[in-house]
Amino acid sequence: MARKNQKAPWEEEEEIIWVSKTELKRDMEELQKLGEELASLKPSVLEKFPLSEDLAEAIKDAQRFKNEARRRQLQYIGKLMRFEETEPLQAALDKVRNKHSQATAELHKLEQLRDRIVEEGDSAIGDAVELFPSADRQRLRQLARQAAKEKASGKPAKAFREIFQVLKALNEEEM
Repeated sequence: MARKNQKAPWEEEEEIIWVSKTELKRDMEELQKLGEELASLKPSVLEKFPLSEDLAEAIKDAQRFKNEARRRQLQYIGKLMRFEETEPLQAALDKVRNKHSQATAELHKLEQLRDRIVEEGDSAIGDAVELFPSADRQRLRQLARQAAKEKASGKPAKAFREIFQVLKALNEEEM
């Protein structure tokens, strides 16, 4: 006579993975935070995200709501996020964030180039013309001299800002 608790040798034991209530809550909070970030994006940016119809509609509603209604709607979005594939959403969100940081880094490079143009003069202007072939060398020289005069006399840095605007316009032409 076989014992009741004994399994047949050909049956594999299933491994049961226990997940604590705290871990489940943490996961749900992460999904809700992802939903909050999606709700904070502009509608034109959200169109590019792979969202289900229900989730897209819930996010649109959350963008309209204020205070307590928005909080409840964000909780609902968190609930909907449980049934969504979050990896593509996270990847798309990271891509949007990266674009912003790339633009910031680009502006910092332009600021450094502007500072070099004011400090070094012709050698930095040569680098700028090499970087932006459509740049007007004579105009950059003129602005660099004006910026140096303004700096020496303690006047407002009008030419200094104008050099940056010229470089920014040249950078946008390149793209």
